[in-house]
Amino acid sequence: MTTVHTDPKDVDPGLIEPVRGGGARLLRAAARFRVELVIAAACVLVELLLSTVQSAAISSGNITNIAQTAAPLVIIALGQLLVVVTAGIDLSVGSVFSLTGIVAAALLNHGVPAGVAVLGALGVGALCGLANGVCVAVLGLAPFIVTLVTYSVAASLAFVVTSGNSQPVGDAGFGSINSGQYLGIPNYLLYLIVLVVLLQLVLSGTTQGRWLYAVGSNERAARLIGVPVRGIKLAAYTASGLLASFAAVLSVSYLANAEATAGNGLELQAIAAVVIGGASLFGGVGSAVSALTGAVLVTVIQNAVNLLGVNSFYQGTITGLVILLAVLAERVTRQSRGRGA
Repeated sequence: MTTVHTDPKDVDPGLIEPVRGGGARLLRAAARFRVELVIAAACVLVELLLSTVQSAAISSGNITNIAQTAAPLVIIALGQLLVVVTAGIDLSVGSVFSLTGIVAAALLNHGVPAGVAVLGALGVGALCGLANGVCVAVLGLAPFIVTLVTYSVAASLAFVVTSGNSQPVGDAGFGSINSGQYLGIPNYLLYLIVLVVLLQLVLSGTTQGRWLYAVGSNERAARLIGVPVRGIKLAAYTASGLLASFAAVLSVSYLANAEATAGNGLELQAIAAVVIGGASLFGGVGSAVSALTGAVLVTVIQNAVNLLGVNSFYQGTITGLVILLAVLAERVTRQSRGRGA
């Protein structure tokens, strides 16, 4: 009989037994999110070390800039996580980000109300994700090829719509989507908190979340025990496209401008975020919190590169090396677990 692992972060009960009450829950949470805690500590350490060279690194302005820059990447990484957990990959998120940002700007510039423009952009993103899901889940095509095609098509359409020109947006109501506040908390932070908490609850506390891990751990076994594999994959890819479009709306709202090249490289950064956060490219492992911390670390590294005056053209090289190190670390971890088993 084949075993399907639905919880990627098992906690040794022996570590919990000596502790009672709140201490046990705290230790259990720390053990469950140990990788995320290490990454969070790494972010703080990088900023503290950087502050010894550039005092502006720990200024409130720079911290706000990191949070604002990280927001769209975190949202895209959450969608990418869902796909990666199913042992897939979505290379189209960057071009979907560009296309849907252009769609939102074009609708606004044609007098469409801000709410309708947002729904239009989200609809296009969801359709792109759904197309990926149909090709992967129903037609059985390779995720790498399918999403690479969508990447190419969406990037091309973004240039067709704009003729390569930027699309400024002057709608004040649309701008408040990002810049507004609620109870003193910026809107973009509220979006992140809601999305991360909601997705983490779905992944760890619902049947659908367990199905997602089951599909990534062993698709054949998941199918045999009655998991709706096609439906889960369709939902994962559709959510990825939807979240990429929401990130685009947030970005265009903040910048008041849309570019056909705005999403260039975001697919690499999103993959880096989920892998650095501890998700496995083999599927079955990952959490919303890990995607959050991974995306923040990627942003912190980019911020450090900028503050140190390093040529920005090296950012792709640095991001690629970080992905390589994260994959190697994940491979060593898998081998160690195998020997332990």
